[in-house]
Amino acid sequence: MHLKRSERGFTLIEVLITMTLMGVVSLALSGLVITALKQMSATSDRLDLSQDEQLGAVYFARDVAAVGLRDYGAAIGGGSLPFKPSIQLGAADDSGGTTCGPLPDSVLRLLSDDWDLTAAPPARRTAVVAYYLKPVDRVFELHRARCVGSSTPSSDVRLSENVKPGSVSVSCSTPCTAVVAPLSVTLRYMATKPSSGDHEVVLTGLRRQS
Repeated sequence: MHLKRSERGFTLIEVLITMTLMGVVSLALSGLVITALKQMSATSDRLDLSQDEQLGAVYFARDVAAVGLRDYGAAIGGGSLPFKPSIQLGAADDSGGTTCGPLPDSVLRLLSDDWDLTAAPPARRTAVVAYYLKPVDRVFELHRARCVGSSTPSSDVRLSENVKPGSVSVSCSTPCTAVVAPLSVTLRYMATKPSSGDHEVVLTGLRRQS
């Protein structure tokens, strides 16, 4: 006996219905994938901004804590030497006769005494920390450069790469550029990322010298 094999296939209507259903399912899945990718991108951008803020906070707190130039040419009063102006705003890289550069004009420059203990006797040097903006495309990068006993920066660190133009400001607990440096200094700016939007960064430091 010969077995009869069915040669019946799919009808045109069945094929069209199947293709329609597959299109609907694919459209729904693609929407979910796109949404997930956007969320992942936004999360990644927020993490980048958070890491930049943490890095900047560590540097800034340490720099403000050390700020202060003593006037060793003045008479000692009350058991301590007086200060000289140690904070500069919107300053050129050679402001006050202390060069650290070449660099663009700094948003903030912090000056402090630094002692070279390898010399005999120990030699006093001036340490300069400059926070400046470097233009990149339509935004800016916030950099921190440091010079110690030399006009050439010994380090130049990028703290944030997406700073909005015109968003940077500096405030102090007392006049920033006074002879006696203020007890606290705050640097604010707005960082931005395409998928996460604007994020305000506030860096604050307290001076430890009295």
